[in-house]
Amino acid sequence: MNCFCPTCGNLLLVENANGDNLYACSTCPYVYYIDRQITKGVPLKRKEVEAVLGGEEEWKNAPRTDARCPDCSHQQAYFKEVQIRSADEPATLFFRCAKCGCNWREG
Repeated sequence: MNCFCPTCGNLLLVENANGDNLYACSTCPYVYYIDRQITKGVPLKRKEVEAVLGGEEEWKNAPRTDARCPDCSHQQAYFKEVQIRSADEPATLFFRCAKCGCNWREG
């Protein structure tokens, strides 16, 4: 069943008349009695999320420091310093493990 009137092309409205559900056009006399369950599935498309701190290439150009990874205990990590709070607050350090790619932050 299409949701548009075959006569005039307007959107059909769902109404209840005397206990019967029906599609009715608001501009012409077209009526379609609903005699079965009507469903329509719409597949959801996930939004592509852009990496806030940059992709793999940007992390490869980031400076390295000695920092212990919380996942694999590797001792080297890339880091970035980002000011995410007000200017009078200290900056936040974001780390990415040079071995496993685990991300964490401090501050």
